[in-house]
Amino acid sequence: MAGFRALAREARNPGNTIALRRTSLRKCLERFAPYGHRATWHHLCAQAGFAPDDRSPDPARLVRALAELEEAREVWLAYEAEFAGRRRREKHDGIRQPGAVDEWHRNTWGGCDIVPCATPSLAPRARLADVLRRVITAMESAPGDHCPVCAQDRIEWHTDLERYPLEGPVCADCGIVVPVAVLTPAALSAARRYAFEPRYAAV
Repeated sequence: MAGFRALAREARNPGNTIALRRTSLRKCLERFAPYGHRATWHHLCAQAGFAPDDRSPDPARLVRALAELEEAREVWLAYEAEFAGRRRREKHDGIRQPGAVDEWHRNTWGGCDIVPCATPSLAPRARLADVLRRVITAMESAPGDHCPVCAQDRIEWHTDLERYPLEGPVCADCGIVVPVAVLTPAALSAARRYAFEPRYAAV
């Protein structure tokens, strides 16, 4: 099975048909998809300027989408290397109990669903690399009351997410499932109130 770099070369290769290059880019998302496969694809297409169902996109736009994905992957690989080094040092020092960052990282190892989006059609407008940097910074900082990506405070608790986590706080502005560890107890309580208010209002 081809790895990310081999697939990226096929997607960039001007000697391949545009259909093969598009397929190769889609397969790259099986190796690295920060928002989840569908949401990452929708985001890349929107940023590069072609429709998700376009079977023969402009090659330059396809390469633009690939470049954004590769940039984000470099950010993530650097973080994984730093994280692995930190855990080795902690274990050497006798710190065995994993923290909140470790729990989040264990479920994002490999680069898929790092910052999952509740729906494919709503994702942050910033570049993937910038979004990953913001989330990593938030995970390594004290919890806050706002979305770590767009800084908005309209966060709502969803109980019907399609994959892990099956429920959690979702930013109503940029659409990401916000890691629980980056939010204060007050922000999480407010998010849960959003989920239950319509239910009680109907009674």
